[in-house]
Amino acid sequence: MKSLFLAIQFLTIIPISVKGDLSERDIAASAKFFPVAGAVQGFCIALVAFVCKDFFGVEITSGFVLLALLITNGGFDMDGLMDTFDALAVKSSGDRSKDIEKRLSVMKDSAVGATGAMAMAIVLLLKFLLISRIMNFNPFYIPATLLFLMPVFSKWVTVPAMYHAKSARKDGLGRIFIENMNLETVLISTATLLAVAAVTGHFGFAQLGAKNFALFLVSTMPSFYILILCTVKFFDNSFGGLTGDHCGAISEIFELIFLMLGYAWLRLCI
Repeated sequence: MKSLFLAIQFLTIIPISVKGDLSERDIAASAKFFPVAGAVQGFCIALVAFVCKDFFGVEITSGFVLLALLITNGGFDMDGLMDTFDALAVKSSGDRSKDIEKRLSVMKDSAVGATGAMAMAIVLLLKFLLISRIMNFNPFYIPATLLFLMPVFSKWVTVPAMYHAKSARKDGLGRIFIENMNLETVLISTATLLAVAAVTGHFGFAQLGAKNFALFLVSTMPSFYILILCTVKFFDNSFGGLTGDHCGAISEIFELIFLMLGYAWLRLCI
């Protein structure tokens, strides 16, 4: 239970505090339950969508869903996205080691640059448009289920990303996770993801058929894993490894990708 509570503490704003001494292995082990923390967040945004849709309509409700998504996470992932893109805007000097050092120093700067602000605006805009399109599908429990699963998948992707990466820094919470990540944690988090998706999809996508949902999972998860490997390689070339901010950026980007795939899937099935 300690690992579960730690996962919720790290990834949401739910006021859970795990007491006692924690080793680095204890902290890294919480990644097993990142999909569960995502499910907590997914439940919140699906509830907001359910409560608001009939009264406010699709567009305004989509804005509330996006707001709930940011608030329940504390904006941590979005902060990581902005820091990452600000750092990527650093022009290359031709010296890779100096470029990496400068990019990492930019990420520690509390100020938000133009590139980071534009990245946030574009991601939020695309998410809003996709959420509003998804919410137009009927019956409503189908888009609500897809919204619920979005943070479940986006939190899971950070686990294999950290497993395949090396730490770009010698300090920080990201380093603890990355250096102590193991295959067991990846497998358990993946099994947790599949369990949550299977149970939720059984009820939420019953009208679409179990075979259609199975095909969605079979196509989505391998695609995500390949993209994760490419992303880890990219960050290794640009930053010399992965940081906690990068994990936040990965989570934000994969939420967007999940919405794109989910919207395309619903278009084909309904």
